Amino acid sequence: METGGAVVALEALAQESRLGIFRLLVEAGPAGLPAGLIAERMKLPPPTLSFHLAQLKHSGLIGFKRDGRSLIYSANFVEMDDLIGFLTDNCCGGDAAQCAPAPRSKTKRERKSAGSRANRANRANAR
Repeated sequence: METGGAVVALEALAQESRLGIFRLLVEAGPAGLPAGLIAERMKLPPPTLSFHLAQLKHSGLIGFKRDGRSLIYSANFVEMDDLIGFLTDNCCGGDAAQCAPAPRSKTKRERKSAGSRANRANRANAR
């Protein structure tokens, strides 16, 4: 991937709704999802969804196929892998053996759940 392509892809993902749509399509896998289901899950009105899907299509990160009257959108995993490769090409000065995946940070839900468990344990110990 060239720098210009990476900029377009990152620009497309640098918006909350588009990032959510892309993550939803990655989760759905190669089979993808119909536009109506994406709109429902993302709670977006059709015109707004169309705008965001167009931006993601322009970036190359998603594609679509027609199934009767429906459009089925799916993540372009090759393009996603190219973007990840572009971002990590020179990791650790080009010595990939030294690069280890960074530990994944906990989601807000995971942090909240862990805090709730700790609070319950503290209350139980205080008794």
